[in-house]
Amino acid sequence: MIVSRRLSRPDIEDVGLTERPSGHGLMGWGLTLAGAGALALAIIAVAHAALPEQVRPQVAQAETYEPPAEDAAPTGPPFLAFQQPVPGRKIISPWGLRKLPWEDHGRLHAGVDIAAGAGEHVLAVADGTVLRRGVAMGYGNFIEVRHAGGLTSFYGHLGSVERRMKVGAAVAAGTPIARIGNGGTSTGPHLHLEIRHEGEPINPILFLNRRFATPADLPVEMATSISPRVRIAYVSTIPQSKRELMQEKLDKARGGKRHRKLSYDLRLAELALQRSAD
Repeated sequence: MIVSRRLSRPDIEDVGLTERPSGHGLMGWGLTLAGAGALALAIIAVAHAALPEQVRPQVAQAETYEPPAEDAAPTGPPFLAFQQPVPGRKIISPWGLRKLPWEDHGRLHAGVDIAAGAGEHVLAVADGTVLRRGVAMGYGNFIEVRHAGGLTSFYGHLGSVERRMKVGAAVAAGTPIARIGNGGTSTGPHLHLEIRHEGEPINPILFLNRRFATPADLPVEMATSISPRVRIAYVSTIPQSKRELMQEKLDKARGGKRHRKLSYDLRLAELALQRSAD
C-alpha cells in the first residue's frame, strides 16, 4: 500500500528532484535545475557573509612598480671624489680662526693640520694635475694639485716632494706625492692641507672622504663660512725664533717684576713655552 503525502510548502523534493517533471519536457527540467542553482548560490552567499572579517578569503593582486627615470641611480664615475691625504691619521687643528701662542691676535687657519710621523707618505686627495711645487715662507716644501671645478689641494710643511711629481703631471687620487716633514714655521711633523676654490682657501673638512656627482654638488658656498670663535692653539714644539719673540713679550709685560700678574693670553703663552721646553 502506498501512502501519498503532500508537503505543506515547496522544498527540494517538491521542485522535482524525486519526481520527473511532466508536460514541459526539456524546458521544464532546465528551469528546475536553474532554480536549484540559484538557491545554492544564495545559501553560500549567506554563509560567506557570516564569516568573521579576519578569516574571509582575500584575493591577492600582483602589482609591479617601475620607478620613473629621474629616480634611477646615477651611473658612471663621480664628477669628483676626495679621500684622506694621510689615511688613519686624525686632524689635530681644524679650519677656522686660530691664535698661536706667539701671536697677538687670532687669524684664519686656512686649512687643516694632520699629525703624522716624519717620512710618511702624503697622498693626492683627488684626481688632478700638478699645478706647482717649491718652497714658500711659512709653508716650507709644498706641492699644489689642480682638480676639476676650479678646486686645488695644497700640501705644506713637507719633508720632500716626489721627484716624478713634475708641474703638469697627471695625478690619480691616492697617488703618493710627498712625505711628511717639519719645514717652514712648524710645531712638529705634520701635514698642512688646504682646499682652495679659484685660489681662495675653503674648509677642507666638507670635501675629504666625499664624492660629488656634478659640479653643482660641490659645497663651495658653505665651505667659505667662518665661525667668529677664536680657538687658542696648543702646540707641542715652538720654533726657536718664536720662542725668543714670546719671551720678549713676557719680559715686557712683567716690567722686571717676576710675580706680576699677566693677561690670560700671556699666561697661556708662558705655559706653552714651559711645555715646549720640557
